[in-house]
Amino acid sequence: MQASVAPRSPRAAAAWDGLRARCREGLPVPHPARERCRTCQGPVRPGYVRCYQCELHAQSAPGLLADAVAPVAYAVKGSPLARDLWLYKAGRPESGAAGSRLLLLLLAFLHAHGSRVWRQAGMALPSHACVVPSGRGRAGPHPLQALASPYLALRWVSMRPRPGGDPWARSLDVGRFRAGPEAAGAEVLLLDDTWASGASAQSASVALKQAGARAVAVVVIGRHVPAAESLPLSGRPIPGRLLPGRPPPGHALSGQQSCPQARDQ
Repeated sequence: MQASVAPRSPRAAAAWDGLRARCREGLPVPHPARERCRTCQGPVRPGYVRCYQCELHAQSAPGLLADAVAPVAYAVKGSPLARDLWLYKAGRPESGAAGSRLLLLLLAFLHAHGSRVWRQAGMALPSHACVVPSGRGRAGPHPLQALASPYLALRWVSMRPRPGGDPWARSLDVGRFRAGPEAAGAEVLLLDDTWASGASAQSASVALKQAGARAVAVVVIGRHVPAAESLPLSGRPIPGRLLPGRPPPGHALSGQQSCPQARDQ
């Protein structure tokens, strides 16, 4: 099924132009290179195609991992993006502005690069969305789901940690999460805010596949790296550090027949 294309209206054009105008600084952006992990775009040792963690995941859960992993940007330790990824869930006065910056960065990425991610995952369009559960077990929707759901014209797959699991685990755990029945036959856009070892996102991917999901594409806002010098950060920048602001509902990922690649109205 292909996404329908709606006529480009002045209102929609102004909304996206406004979003792009909020992007003031380029962020270091992953792109495939010999020095980077084939899966997560993190640093690798010479002669290896995957980082240590991603290789462990591949050996531990063959056929159950995400079909595509797409980091939006590198969250270098101490950078504004790394701070926003912590701050937006911290319940501080500045948390709302941090969440808006992250939301705009995510929407800009999906608008520009969503179709490439879906192809890599072997899907035409995602049918459902899901968020990797928080390690802290906070009540209510995950903050990232609360931010993104007004802009995603997708059904949501529920997911929760299994009782007795370690919420701070840094290793892949095939029994860590339980996905809801909505996952059966679904092609899922799995969202996460951060990727350090990738254990949480890949454990969630395993849960989706075990529940019957046909394909899983992970989009993570920040791929954490310890320092800028730890990874060659060259590459074409995409819209970077974003000023506070929130696009109006209906101007991003709307329309029941559209893909979650932002669509003009």
